[in-house]
Amino acid sequence: MSLELSVSQWLNGPPPLLAGRPLFLYAFQMLCPLCVEEGTPMMNTLHASGVTVVGLHTVFENHEAQTPSALAGYVARAGIRFPVGVDRHDGTDDAPVTMRRLLLMGTPSIVSVSRKGAIRERLFGVPPQEALRKRFAKL
Repeated sequence: MSLELSVSQWLNGPPPLLAGRPLFLYAFQMLCPLCVEEGTPMMNTLHASGVTVVGLHTVFENHEAQTPSALAGYVARAGIRFPVGVDRHDGTDDAPVTMRRLLLMGTPSIVSVSRKGAIRERLFGVPPQEALRKRFAKL
């Protein structure tokens, strides 16, 4: 399976061309406690150290509170510098398109993507940062 995102808009600009570079897709919700307390700070640190991170705000609950404008405030407050896409809803389900397509169990989720764009692993939760660095090195 290869990475195919369905995004309605981007914050921090769209990601650069991703072909040829490994990356982590970080699926989160701004009202998810584990995302706010652990996931986002860790992904910020990884991104600052040179790991390619692309965020995906994938809302499957509390839709009315997690709007793109509220997300923009969260991105600024949390110091997120990597691109963040808003996972598109198609009206068929509470879960957005990319979340369903990638079979993500919830948030936070981290998807490892190889240089060739192939999905290598889907992680639910927040693994230790060193474990993620090792996974990234293998991509």
